[in-house]
Amino acid sequence: MTAGLRDGVRRGFSAAEPAAVTAALQYAREHASRFTGELAELVRIPSVASSPRYAPDVRRCARWLALHLARIRIGPVRTVEAGGRPIVMAETPGRPGRPSLLVYGHYDVQPAEPIAPWSVPPFGGVIRGADLYGRGTSDDKGQFFAHLKAIESWRMTTAVPLRIRVVLEGEEEVGSASLLRLLRTRPSVFACDAAVISDMTMPANGRPALTVGLRGSVSMELQVDGAETELHSGNFGGAVPNPLQALCGMIAALHGPDGRVRIPDFYRAVRSRSRRERERFSAMGRTHMEVLRDAGAKAPWGERGFSLEERVTIRPAVTVTGISDVYSGPGVKAVVPARATAKINIRIVPDQDPWQIADAASHFFASLTPPGITSRLRVLSTAAPAGVDPSGPAAMAARRALRLGFGREPILQRVGGTIPVVSELQRLGVVPLLMGFARPSDGIHAADERIHLPHFHRGIAASIRLMDELSKLPVRPRTAAPGVSWNGGRHVSVA
Repeated sequence: MTAGLRDGVRRGFSAAEPAAVTAALQYAREHASRFTGELAELVRIPSVASSPRYAPDVRRCARWLALHLARIRIGPVRTVEAGGRPIVMAETPGRPGRPSLLVYGHYDVQPAEPIAPWSVPPFGGVIRGADLYGRGTSDDKGQFFAHLKAIESWRMTTAVPLRIRVVLEGEEEVGSASLLRLLRTRPSVFACDAAVISDMTMPANGRPALTVGLRGSVSMELQVDGAETELHSGNFGGAVPNPLQALCGMIAALHGPDGRVRIPDFYRAVRSRSRRERERFSAMGRTHMEVLRDAGAKAPWGERGFSLEERVTIRPAVTVTGISDVYSGPGVKAVVPARATAKINIRIVPDQDPWQIADAASHFFASLTPPGITSRLRVLSTAAPAGVDPSGPAAMAARRALRLGFGREPILQRVGGTIPVVSELQRLGVVPLLMGFARPSDGIHAADERIHLPHFHRGIAASIRLMDELSKLPVRPRTAAPGVSWNGGRHVSVA
C-alpha cells in the first residue's frame, strides 16, 4: 500500500468511535487494496452510452455491477429495463424506525476520443503514484463505488444502520431518459428520505465540500442544410449558399463582444444577486487563477462583470461542443458541403425553464437562417437546475460525515455541472446530499481522467460515517409536505 493510500485510509478514524463504526472503518482499511483493484476492473469496461459500438460493453458493465452487488451481499439485486440501457438496483434489509437512504450513481461514461492526448490507455485502469487513470474513474464509477464499498464494510462486520436502496443507471451522460421514465412512472422505487450522489468535484485537493447548487442543462443539435449533395467548390463555390458558413455565422451570433448571450429573453428569468450574495459566493468558490489553473487555460473568456467562478456556477452559459457532417479528415476535399451540424449545450440557473430556453433558441436560429438554407434545431436532453438547503438535518449529517472522513470542515459550494435525476428526486421530497470526491484537476470528460486514491478511500470513510449519522435522525413523517422535516423546513431551489 502506498503512503498516499495509507493516508487516505487512516483519515476515517478518530478517538472514541462507536464499536459498529470502528468495525466498518477497520474492514475498509484492511481491504483497501482489494477495493482499488475492483475499481480498476470496473473502469476497464468501456461503458460508453453515446455510441452503439459500445452497447454490448454497457450491458456487460451492468452485469458486472449486478454480480458485484450480489457478491458483497447488499441485498436482493435486480436489473430493470425501462426502454433503454439497464438500471441496476439493490436494497439492504430494512431497519424499523430508522430513515432510508438512496445511493445513486451512473456507470456509463463519456467517449474517450480523441485518443492521442491520453498518456495511458483510456480503459486501462492504470495506477500511477496515488492516482487511478481511465475514463469513468471520477465520472462516475470511482465516486459511486466508494458508497458501495461503505455498504460492504457495514454488511461484512455488523449490519447497515439504515435501509439503503442502490440505483445505478447507464444513461446519465446522454440524458437519463430511462431512469427519469422509471422515476415518473414508478416513484415508489425511489421513495427514501435522502439520496447521496457523488458526481462532482471538490474545490481542492483534500478539501471536502457539500454541493448546494447545480445548474440545469439543455443539449441541442442545430442542423443546417444547403444543396441536396456536396458540390465541387471550383464549379459552385461563391455561387450557392454554403451551409457550413451559414452555421458558423449563426454560432458567431450567439455571443456579443461583452460575452453575453444574444438569444432574446435569455436572461429574463435569471435572478439578480445582491452584493452580499456575490461576496459570499466569492468566499466559497475558487479564485480567478484557480479556475484558469483547473482548466489549464491561458486566458479567461465569458460574460463581463462576473468573476470566473460566478460564470460557471450562478450564471447561465451557451457552449458550442462540436461540429459534424462536414469533412475533417487529412488532406483537401474541395467541396461545398451539403449539410453542417453543431452540437450546443446551454447551462441554465434557477428560474430558467429548459423548454422556454430551447424555444427561444429555436426562434433565434430561425431568424438567422439565410435564404437558400434550411435549419432545424433538435433538443437532445433537458434537465432542471437544483439546490439544497445546507441547514437541514440531512445536510448537517452529511457535513459531519465529510468532516470526520476527511479530517477537515467541508465548505459549501455551487458547481456548474448538471445531474438530471437531482431535481426529479426533489419533486418526490427526497433530500439530495451531493458529496463529491473528485478533484477539479482530475480530467473529467477529458484525456487522462483519474481519481486520487486517497480521496476514494476517504470517500469510503465519509460514506460509512454518513450512514451512521443519518441513522440517528428521526424518520420523516410521510404525511408531511416534500422536504419539510429533513430539508430545513422548506423545499428550496438555490443557485
